Amino acid sequence: MYDLIVVGSGGAGLCASIEARKRGLSVAVICEHKPTDASTCMAQGGLNAVVYDDEDDSPKLHAEDTLKGGFGLANSSMVKRMCYGAKEDALWLDSIGMPFSRENGRIARRQFGAASKKRALYAQDYTGLKLLHTLFDNALKEGVEFLDSSLMLDLVVEDSTCKGVVVLDNRVGKVKAYASKSVVLATGGYAGVYGSFTSSAKNSTGDGVAIAFKNGAMLSDMEFVQFHPTALKSSSILVSEGARGAGGVLVDSSGKRFVDELASRDEVSRAVFKKIKEGKQVYLDIRHLGGEFIDKNLPQEKKLMKIYEDIDPLEDLIPIKPVAHYSIGGVLVDENLQTTITGLFAVGECANTKVHGANRLGGNSLLEIVHFGRAVVSSVSEYVKDVSLDVDLSSFEKKEQCRIDSLLGSSSESFFTLREELSKKLFEEAGIYRNGEALKSLLGEIDEIAQRFEKLKIADKNLVHNTWLTSHLKFSNSLLVAKALALSALKREESRGAHFREDFQKPSSEALHSIVSFKDGEILVGFKR
Repeated sequence: MYDLIVVGSGGAGLCASIEARKRGLSVAVICEHKPTDASTCMAQGGLNAVVYDDEDDSPKLHAEDTLKGGFGLANSSMVKRMCYGAKEDALWLDSIGMPFSRENGRIARRQFGAASKKRALYAQDYTGLKLLHTLFDNALKEGVEFLDSSLMLDLVVEDSTCKGVVVLDNRVGKVKAYASKSVVLATGGYAGVYGSFTSSAKNSTGDGVAIAFKNGAMLSDMEFVQFHPTALKSSSILVSEGARGAGGVLVDSSGKRFVDELASRDEVSRAVFKKIKEGKQVYLDIRHLGGEFIDKNLPQEKKLMKIYEDIDPLEDLIPIKPVAHYSIGGVLVDENLQTTITGLFAVGECANTKVHGANRLGGNSLLEIVHFGRAVVSSVSEYVKDVSLDVDLSSFEKKEQCRIDSLLGSSSESFFTLREELSKKLFEEAGIYRNGEALKSLLGEIDEIAQRFEKLKIADKNLVHNTWLTSHLKFSNSLLVAKALALSALKREESRGAHFREDFQKPSSEALHSIVSFKDGEILVGFKR
């Protein structure tokens, strides 16, 4: 039995585990693959924080930019908590070995879209990767236990209280349940449901969101998926906002600039997508930044452009397209970061802390995972003081083993085909532009895909590292997430931030959060302040 199980080994999960060990709690981190194989490593650009008091920036300005960017849906209290705590978080990272880039002895900063000042702290264009490795090193120093190669199958929930986690240990092909006084979900986002139309990792399928939902947790703002305007055309690999922040420009086939490159991401993405729909190619041009600057600040992206597009950014225009990038919505949490299930907490991209509102500012995601990843442990520490566990894990293990056994067999159709169908439909009908008729059609198509999926079996019966099985289990979560997303988008009859309805192009007079619940197998969507 543990005091805390953290599900997910990205930045949020590692911050929580480090802080918990410092407070003397017994901690295990469950991760699907290896500990450093997390989406945090894909974040290139930076982490927002106002570190130096003698500059013309302030936490107040940071909070104002964040609230403005949230289009009325960001929670003022949570935003201020994050922005005013950002300095301490950044200096903590610096103290534990985060290799930030430096300018004149100070942590370097770059400009991001919709930010009034340069405040994105960075480490070349490897910011997320270096953050993840720094945190992992420190987690090992603190004695955090890692249960890797373990896919979460379910939560141990009794009487609306979370008491542990059920996993498939892929190393031995066995279902195992672990008891814990508390559980923190840090499982990442769900933009991966867009498949080849996303910059996210393909395993970012919303597993934590779906499993919490099936156990009674409420979701919120699932319709808000941020599309990033600059991904490489062929591979969907991201080109950091830092490239535009440094002076990169967007041009169409005729060489004409057509948008303010540092406007909010939703505005830039729509402008790029509109040009593409008109049959034009769109390019990012950073040639004028020069080789010295690119080699120093954007070395990873230069390599990726060469590998995946055979492009030299010093000589060539960079063909780009917008792709699904970040899930703003997720599991609803309160100010203590607890879900609507007692003992179950959530942080990072799987959670809706309401700091992003309707549209996230670049640089705020890394800040969010560090700030709330550390902060959640205060709530956990108070909660576990009075918890004593009495739970029969065997019944939960048996239930999940029976589910897996029922999947083994043979089928004429592959679910990989269904996965491609779903991602394509989502991008076309719940993508950058949306309308009621398309969303209604999408809901029917999701149901039809789900019906075909229910008939599928898995021919490979060897459960040790069975990637077919794990992909199958994850796709069932994707279907639930996709339906919650599509239904929420249909019910929100307005345009706000990342959610743009062609049939309702203006925002409503009142900014309301969508609240998604699951009752008797039916997904229900309502709205509240």
